[in-house]
Order: sequence, then C-alpha cells, then structure tokens
Amino acid sequence: MTAEHRLAARGELNRKAAIASVGVALILGTLKIYAVLRTGSIAMLGSLADTGLDLIASVVTLVAVQIAARPADEDHRFGHGKAEALAALFQVSLISVAAVGIVVRSIERFGSGGTPVDIEYGVGVSLIAILLTIALVGYQAHIIRSTGSIAIASDSLHYRSDLALNGSVILALVLESLLQVRGADALFGVAIGLWLAWNAMRTATRAIDQLMDKEWPDDRRARFLAIATDHPEVRDVHDLRTRTSGSRDFAQFHVRVDPAMTIAHGHRLMDALEDRLHRDFPDVEMLIHLDPVESVNEMERPTRTKEPPEP
Repeated sequence: MTAEHRLAARGELNRKAAIASVGVALILGTLKIYAVLRTGSIAMLGSLADTGLDLIASVVTLVAVQIAARPADEDHRFGHGKAEALAALFQVSLISVAAVGIVVRSIERFGSGGTPVDIEYGVGVSLIAILLTIALVGYQAHIIRSTGSIAIASDSLHYRSDLALNGSVILALVLESLLQVRGADALFGVAIGLWLAWNAMRTATRAIDQLMDKEWPDDRRARFLAIATDHPEVRDVHDLRTRTSGSRDFAQFHVRVDPAMTIAHGHRLMDALEDRLHRDFPDVEMLIHLDPVESVNEMERPTRTKEPPEP
C-alpha cells in the first residue's frame, strides 16, 4: 500500500469517527433540551450547552478531517494536515465562550432559591448520555490509535469530559432536589464551566504546537536518531528537524558519510536508511541531506555522533 493509499485510509477512518460523533451529539442534544425544559437545572443547561458545542465542533471536525485527508498538491506541498489544528482552535473558541456563559449564569443562580423539578428526567437523560458517550469514546480511541488525528483527539476530549459532566449533573440534581442542599446545582454549574475552560486550554496548546511546527517529544526524537545512526556507513546525524501536521509526520536531517562514497552508493544508503526508519516510523515523510565527513560547519552541532569504524 502506497503512502497516498494509507493517507486515504486514515482519512476514511477519521471521517467515520466524526460522523459517529455528530450522530451522538444530535441524539444527546435532543434529549437534553427536553430535560432542561422539565428540570430547570442550571447544571443540565450547562450540559446542554456543552452538547451543542460538541455538535458544532463535530461538524467542523468532519469537514477538517476530510480536508486533511487530501493528498499534497501544487499549492500545499506538505499536504493539508493543519486543517485539523485549525478545527481544534475553532472548537476551543466555542468552548471558551460557553464556559464563561455557564459560570456567569451559575453565579446569577446562587441565592435565587430555584429548585429543579422532575428530577427523574435529568437523571435519566444523564445516564443515557453516559452510556452513549462511553461507546463513542471507545470507538474514537480505536480510531486515534490508528490515525493519530489531533482533530478526532480534540473531539474525543470533549466527550471524555462529558462523562464527568453528566455524572456531576446527576449529583447536582440529587443534592438540590432530594437532599435540599441549596446552591448545589449552581455550584456544579460553576465547576462544569471551569472544567470546560481547562479542557479548552489543553486543546489550544496542542493545536498551537502543530501550527507552530513544534518538535517531536524528546523520547521520540531520541528513538528516531538511534535508528538513523545504527548503520555501519553513517558517521553521524545532525540538524534533525521534526514536525507534525494533522496525522502526518515530517523529519529532515543531515547524514555524514565517507567522502569517498559515490553518488550511486550514497543514494542506495539513503534508501536503506529510510527503509530502516520506516519500520518504526511508518508514513513519516523524510528529507535526508548527505554530507562528506570532512564537511563541518562551525554553526552546526552534531545531533548524534559515533566513532568511525576501525580500518
């Protein structure tokens, strides 16, 4: 299977995950609208707002993963993977607005004396939401392991937080309606708003890292370098640069070899080196520059060096 076919296959998996997310959000949104009307719970209202944002975010994610799956073209030589990071930032903006609104509404609710009614509707809907969300998150986790999509991971983060959110709604309704703990509903509303804000910050950090071409984690870079230098004809590897765009990874680096090596031999060496690296780093797009061992630029510092072989 070619790299283009693998990219298309990952794109199809991401698309299916996004469609499942949209479907779950539609079902939960409909149920929660009814529950809010019957209970008047501010915690349930916060849960409804979160589900509404999940729906919008899931639709944006669906569009983004379809764009990201497109192969590179003349205008986008590195592909379209950053569409996923842009979608994640869009999700963050929605979550942030909702978080502020929920916190403000919850503060206004303190001391109002309002008590939710028909608790069974709120609890019942929250239990259904928990079961559907567990199923969706499990499916998304399977897709993320296969594709590494940041858009699907960001979408999944919302639904993972929904598990705690729906559990909080149940607890808030029980405390406020059954145990007559005044202010519990509003207090949980504040907690939900802060929880959403925290998740928004985490998601924004990941998306910005991709847009700013942040390097891979140190342990991954070290493993990549260990494989790259584990070839008898490679003297050292330097100037390694890595980045991630959506579910695609890129790496470029310089390799120093014997200056007497022919161009043809060097080309075969680079092919062999790529094959080695692709066993542990499949689908990473690599750009390798070959240097003679005497070519030392004072501005360069070797990333990983080893002693030359004994004659």
